[in-house]
Amino acid sequence: MNTSNNTTRLATFERVESQVRSYSRSFPKMFDRAVGATIFDDKGRAYTDFLAGCSSLNYGHNQPDLKAALIDYISADGIAHGLDMFTRAKEKFLASFERHILTPRGLDYQVQFTGPTGANAVEAALKLARKATGRDNVIAFTNGFHGVTLGALAATGNGKHRQGAATPLSGVTRAAFDGYYGPDVNTADMLERQLSDPSSGMDAPAAILVETVQGEGGLNAASAEWLRQIEAIARRHGALFIIDDIQAGCGRTGGFFSFDGMGLTPDIVTMAKSLSGMGLPLAVTLIKPEYDTWKPAEHNGTFRGNNHAFITAAAALETFWADGGFEAEVARKAAYLSERLEAIADAHGLRTKGRGMMQGVETQGGEQAQAICKLCFDKGLIIEASGSFDEVVKILAPLTISQKQLAAGLDIVDAAFGAVLGSQLAAAE
Repeated sequence: MNTSNNTTRLATFERVESQVRSYSRSFPKMFDRAVGATIFDDKGRAYTDFLAGCSSLNYGHNQPDLKAALIDYISADGIAHGLDMFTRAKEKFLASFERHILTPRGLDYQVQFTGPTGANAVEAALKLARKATGRDNVIAFTNGFHGVTLGALAATGNGKHRQGAATPLSGVTRAAFDGYYGPDVNTADMLERQLSDPSSGMDAPAAILVETVQGEGGLNAASAEWLRQIEAIARRHGALFIIDDIQAGCGRTGGFFSFDGMGLTPDIVTMAKSLSGMGLPLAVTLIKPEYDTWKPAEHNGTFRGNNHAFITAAAALETFWADGGFEAEVARKAAYLSERLEAIADAHGLRTKGRGMMQGVETQGGEQAQAICKLCFDKGLIIEASGSFDEVVKILAPLTISQKQLAAGLDIVDAAFGAVLGSQLAAAE
């Protein structure tokens, strides 16, 4: 077999890997290495990465400070797997998280290590909310995405993922997200009305679970006012207020938490993706102390003690969150991204969506968005779509990307919109 032949090598995946794979269908190349915001295929061609591991690589690929910390730790025979035992690596992460994230924000949370994925963190949050309140019902929102394990999937709105369960999904009541019925309908008022009416058919909730910006749902961004109203509703009705910050957190929407500066104090916060800083598996559920009612080992997971991830996560906090410099840099890039995307949207009669470095342009349908993303990939840019119909072209560039590379990537996006929508307009005429 000629293993240097790309077609032959890709055939290995067709022959052996499950059909469930998805991203490789949009980006059918053999990728080999990556640095910063650039990923290279095995032929050496460079691609700018506007996907960033679906926001798992907010600090880019192989960030030097994080990589050095991990190499040093491994070279010194540091513990790799520790279950939930005390290790210096875990202590380093917890101390850094407390010093740079919790204390400056006046937050008091117990940190539960749940296992490697965001879905693990959500499952723990839902389970704990039900345990703490003695209730079963969880209120989640239209277009929300919280994972594909059964508990998290019940709270997820996406029909394709829900159908994959092949079993009834229960314990969740769906409410309308901010703006779901348009700007003139306050969906928080609707939820309050239902919960206040004993004949509405909505059971008293254990929790209200919400994303501040819906990543997979199409970059729907809730206003701070609406979120404060939802939190107040949770308080009035004895429910825990849970924010899923798995994709929108770690600086993606500005502050470390996506709710920074909004006057919110969630009872539980779920985090994963970029928490490790290097793309290593790490997820946590942050719990107000009064709700940390677990008994020892009542909820656990074999890989909740990923010490390599603790090392890189602590290095990320020390490198990027010890002062306000990184946050200010992200704000500047976010403003530039908004300006460029608004120009693209205005040129084609479309609209932008999202917040911070988690923005995109809503096209007229999934076919348009997919054609734009495909053309971008042909031109050396990795980018995906999201939304109910995959209609939103979504930018998730590493937060560390240089201004020059960000601009060049957006030039490709701009040209792709012009080429696809221009050709479709010409065809219609």
